[in-house]
Amino acid sequence: MSVVPADALPGGVLAAEEQAAPAAAELGPRARLWPSLAAVYRAQLSRARVARIPLLFVATFQSVGIMILMRGVVDGGEEAQAVVAGSAVLVVAFVALNLLAQYFGQLRGSGGLDHYATLPVPPAAVVLGAAGAYASFTVPGTVVTAVFGCVLFGLPLTHLWVLIAVIPLAGAALAGLGAALGLLAPRPELATLLGQLGMSAALLLGVLPADRMPEAVRFARDLLPSTYGVEAFARTFGERVDWALVLADLAVCGAVGVVSLAVATWAYRRAAVR
Repeated sequence: MSVVPADALPGGVLAAEEQAAPAAAELGPRARLWPSLAAVYRAQLSRARVARIPLLFVATFQSVGIMILMRGVVDGGEEAQAVVAGSAVLVVAFVALNLLAQYFGQLRGSGGLDHYATLPVPPAAVVLGAAGAYASFTVPGTVVTAVFGCVLFGLPLTHLWVLIAVIPLAGAALAGLGAALGLLAPRPELATLLGQLGMSAALLLGVLPADRMPEAVRFARDLLPSTYGVEAFARTFGERVDWALVLADLAVCGAVGVVSLAVATWAYRRAAVR
């Protein structure tokens, strides 16, 4: 068998071999945040619609039951305003905090994060999409609870439109907290426990009137993200609404939401690479 040097081959043969060799595939452009966020949001919304709607009825029934119980000890005034506002935001806490913590805890425990890690979407899109989908389920229950509470305690329905701002801002703050708890918990059972404790804190610190709480409990109440949504909503029931304070509470609630969602995004990156 003879060996022919490469430089002895005709130029056409070398050119044909070079053309036959497959070229290296170029990577596609990186997925943008907003289209990825919309895709994850739609996927989560369709996936969770059947499973979460019955739980939304449970959250609404729970808040309505609490208001009926409190009606026996609260006649009206600022205490009634706190009960109605806290019960309405409690629906958001039940879904956005409690259920989202359970979801991400189960996702991490079952290895479901590996699926999201292979998708060409930014980590923030996964967290924000799931948080937005879960928070969207709270809208009907929150509105029903607020209307029922106003009728039960004789409060005005004039400024219920402020829920348009309260629901997404409080939902973002609580959903970010719930996602962070679920992603940082080492076991799904612990994520469920932390979600339940967070919802219990929203119940005890958000529904009960702040004037009847000890000073230490009031300090803990100020640390709860949903408190500022409750305060903003409760202020709108007065005869003369101080809109500057309402906007200040909403601004704080929005700032806490940005921080909590950023922490949840960091927790997602941390859990996805393990």
